[in-house]
Amino acid sequence: MCGIFGVYSAAGGNLDDFRRLALLSKRRGNDSSGLVYIGENKYSIARADYAVDRLIAQSNLGNYRLMAGHTRLITDGESDNQPVVRDGVIVLHNGIIVNPDDYWKESLLHREYEIDTEVILALTLDHIRESAPLEELYQRILDNCNGSFSCAILMPNLGKMVLLSNTGSLYMGEKNGCSYFASERSFLTSLKVSSITQCLGFKVLDVPISNEDFGLVEHNVNRDSLIPSLSKASTESKNLLFPEPNFRRCSKCILPETMPFIRFDASGECNYCANYTLKNTPKPKADLENLFERYKSISGKKVIVPFSGGRDSSYGLALIKKEFGMEPITMTYDWGMVTDLARRNISRMCANLGVENILIADNIQKKRRNIKLNLKAWLAKPDLGMINILMAGDKHFFRHIQTVRHETDISLNVWGMNPLEVTHFKAGFLGFAPDFAMDQVFNTGFSGQVRYQGLRAKAMLKNPRYLNRSLWDTLSGEYYRSVKEQTDFYNLFDYWPWDEVEVDNTLDSYNWERAEDTKSTWRIGDGTAAFYNYVYYTMAGFTEYDTFRSNQIREGQLSREQALLLVAEENQPRYQNIKWYLDALDMDFDTVIKTINRAPRKYQVE
Repeated sequence: MCGIFGVYSAAGGNLDDFRRLALLSKRRGNDSSGLVYIGENKYSIARADYAVDRLIAQSNLGNYRLMAGHTRLITDGESDNQPVVRDGVIVLHNGIIVNPDDYWKESLLHREYEIDTEVILALTLDHIRESAPLEELYQRILDNCNGSFSCAILMPNLGKMVLLSNTGSLYMGEKNGCSYFASERSFLTSLKVSSITQCLGFKVLDVPISNEDFGLVEHNVNRDSLIPSLSKASTESKNLLFPEPNFRRCSKCILPETMPFIRFDASGECNYCANYTLKNTPKPKADLENLFERYKSISGKKVIVPFSGGRDSSYGLALIKKEFGMEPITMTYDWGMVTDLARRNISRMCANLGVENILIADNIQKKRRNIKLNLKAWLAKPDLGMINILMAGDKHFFRHIQTVRHETDISLNVWGMNPLEVTHFKAGFLGFAPDFAMDQVFNTGFSGQVRYQGLRAKAMLKNPRYLNRSLWDTLSGEYYRSVKEQTDFYNLFDYWPWDEVEVDNTLDSYNWERAEDTKSTWRIGDGTAAFYNYVYYTMAGFTEYDTFRSNQIREGQLSREQALLLVAEENQPRYQNIKWYLDALDMDFDTVIKTINRAPRKYQVE
């Protein structure tokens, strides 16, 4: 979940190109950075708690024979910036190893770092001590590491650098006698690098030999934690309430009377049931196969798969690769609320399927600042219609899909959007009446967005604290999600039935990781979901689980009794996830939760 890049030439590399590679790679993560370069006969290393362009500006770089760098989205070992260095070996690693503890239980080496990358370094040291052929190093790492890895491993004593990847998120090429490598093909093509090849496996390169100690410079700053830990239950968790609402529910589904715009007929059936049209009715599988065939004339078997690491996008990715034999390239947009659980599942799935992951990481601190501003505004005047603004920052996913399409020359993008996840109530609480004909709630179009944003503007005028620095980010995200036309855009589940048991069983076969604080597999990698569902349940007595299970009832997938049992468990407050969310925003847990608990409710308690 990072970017690695480098330039090498025996006669001296191109510093300007190296700087450009660094700036291009920065979008894959700018939480911290690292450099390794050789001048004269000594390798030098610089590591910093900030973005790579700033580090390069502070470093005394020339047109050195070898220059390599790392731009990091921190996922593990926050205090351990890359390159990771030990016993004469240097490792630059993009990816996540999900089982580092397994290796350290068996290793004779003492663990020196928290970061998962050290496992790759330790395996390399084992390999060198055994005088094993370097060509066998890739298989050794593959056999011992679960998860994704794309690495540049430097062994100055041997004068070797090994480039290796088990997902293909690493490309190599040549330009004017220099060798280049980077995490994405487009980074190299933009520099007019030629003879570009994808590294799905390994390649050994000769680099300058040096037996001198490394020159290491650390640039550390005080900053907020970017990866809050998952807290165990504590006394503060007792502040989370789980009241038992005393209200009427639909006699057919389980929607309650607090659902916006709900009405019941004489038999007790709600208007959501009366107006429901079946959604899980896919077109013939042959239609999707024909669709793939049409696009093969444009970009071969390549297809872009938006990938959050959630259950439906993970299942969809496996289907596209295994069932239809396509060659997906996944795209992930990390806006600061993608949890480490989701990141690990992205790593697992991409590694298991041998699939490249293009990562676009936003400015995490800025995005979280925006959420914090809006949460503070909301807490000043709790309003169920405005809770959705806390998720506005992730809508730029739709914008960046267009970025990736342009860079890869791949038009086709296939999403894994569950047809049963239509949540009318989120806009309903703002006064936006449900359009029962909509297949997906975000397809409101221009006129719908004008009406929706008009209602939101009225709410903002009643609470001017929403008129803050996040406003443009919110509005532009909504534009790309709901107004701008999506082209070559398809949903896998328009052609394939969505079945919860099949989805969960398939993911289990890939060792897809589940959350500790819930049995549900839905939205467990979303850092916001547990928080906003707590708000909805506390103030309205139901969550998105009630709407989802109600849709399953209408589809004939669940009985009403089964749905009631499920939501009784799924609506329980998820302390770990809520605590992570508030820690990420640097918000006091007790203060926030007590404010929610005091907010007006739309129901009476039994």
